[in-house]
This record gives sequence, C-alpha cells and structure tokens, in this order.
Amino acid sequence: MSDPMRPPVSHHHPEPTSLRSGPSRSRASLRTAVVWEVLQEALERRVKATGRESLDVLDTGGGSGNFAVPAARLGHRVTVVDPSPNALFALERRAAEAGVADRVKGVQGDAHGLFDVAERGGYDAVLCHGVLEYVDDPAEGVRNAVAALRPEGVLSLLAAGLGGAVLARALAGHFKEAKQALDDPNGRWGTGDPVPRRFTAEQLTGLVEGAGLRVGAVHGVRVFADLVPGVLVDTEPGALEALLKLEEAAAELPAFHSVATQLHVLGETGGAAETSGAGETGGAVEA
Repeated sequence: MSDPMRPPVSHHHPEPTSLRSGPSRSRASLRTAVVWEVLQEALERRVKATGRESLDVLDTGGGSGNFAVPAARLGHRVTVVDPSPNALFALERRAAEAGVADRVKGVQGDAHGLFDVAERGGYDAVLCHGVLEYVDDPAEGVRNAVAALRPEGVLSLLAAGLGGAVLARALAGHFKEAKQALDDPNGRWGTGDPVPRRFTAEQLTGLVEGAGLRVGAVHGVRVFADLVPGVLVDTEPGALEALLKLEEAAAELPAFHSVATQLHVLGETGGAAETSGAGETGGAVEA
C-alpha cells in the first residue's frame, strides 16, 4: 500500500495571506499566521540569495492550494502533489480565481512515489504540511522531501503536535484519552482518533537533521487558538488582534512547543544555511 499524503477527504483550511497584504482579520487566520510568515520570509531570503525573483516550489500534499496559491501570488512557480483529484480540481479553480493559474501546477501522486511526478533536486523550497501524520514511514517522507531540494533550499515541515492533543483531551474532561495519547507511541487518544500519528518537537527536528538538513527554526502553531472560546474572540473588542500577537510571541518559545496543536520546523540545506538566518514570525494571515 502506498503512503497517502493526507486522508482521502481534503478539509478546507483558510488560505494564508500576509498581514502586509491587507488589513482584514479573521479567527481562521490564527491557524496559519505563524507558518505563512515563516515561510514567506524564508522564500524572500532565497530570492535574495539566488538573485532570482521567481523560485520553484514543491508543495507535497498541498491539497486545494492553501499555501500554494499565496506563494504563486508572490511570483513563484508552485507544483502541488496530492492524491485527491477533488483537491486538485479545487486547486485549479482557486488558482484561476487568484489569477495565478500559469504559475500553479497540480499533479496527482503521493509521498511514496513522489519522484514519479516531481523532479528530484529541482526545487528551491519544499512544503511538507500535514503529510507525516499519514505516511507509513515519516523518515522516508522527510528524506524524499529533502531529495527534491536543490543544493541550496529550504524545507517547511508542519505536523500535528502530541502535547496539544493531550492538553485538548484533558481540558475536555477526557482524562483517560489524554493519558492514552500520552502513552501511545503514535500519540493517538483512541480508536476514534482521526489523526494516525503525532509528534514532539524533538522527533520532528530529529527527522529533519537525520535527512541531512540544518534546523533553522522551530515554532509552535495554534498554542492558544484551539483552546480559547470562539465567542470570546468574536465578541470581545480587540481580542482577535491580541490573540494573534500572543500566538506569534509564544510560537518561538520552546516552553510552548510542548502544548502546541501543530509544530512547524524550517530546515535548510548546507548551502542555504550559509546564506540565511533562522526564520522569524511576523504578522497574521487572512481567511
């Protein structure tokens, strides 16, 4: 059985757009703010280092283009690999609506056979978001992503965090499930858990380093966003803006990585590490 890049059903997530691109806010922006800012800044550094305005980006498991389309809006050429025909159809439509159809290409495939549809060593940046939770061999998934990079390139890795799931189950009163997730080698809280595997920050950085990359930055994603009651954020004046700033401030602090819903690791090849520093968080994103 080949490794699926994500579950058969592709869930829609808010499309990330930099705060610098517009003034609007939404609660959904909390889910992608940190990741998009880190990624955008990493791409900007690669543009400066290469002297090329347009980079080649591979988005593995990119679904309907939540990150691919905004990256294309920055002028980059993006190839999205995803096993879901429905997701790729939505990607095509979204890219057309955004006016970047000529810079976004969707191909059907999975992590196990990545180089059946993608070029080995042909990309300045590779996105591997929400993939490792579902593949049979996470180490192989990371190695394939790294093998797709050029000698100077960056890897954006996003995966489910163990601590965030344990905390969420406990706060919901499901103490046995919280303990189960804590003890389970894959971080699952039970048979009804929709996520096959979760990670600690140490596990993800180990996978990145084991594949030969330098870890440029680690961020906790959705540290507070999934715990704060929606009614508070939606009705309290200034609450969303304050929560966004809190998420950004906590994202880089190792103390909060252990309770984040997701973990983001930025990996750099040896050549890229020599010409750039670690990523920094910035503003929010729009839905």
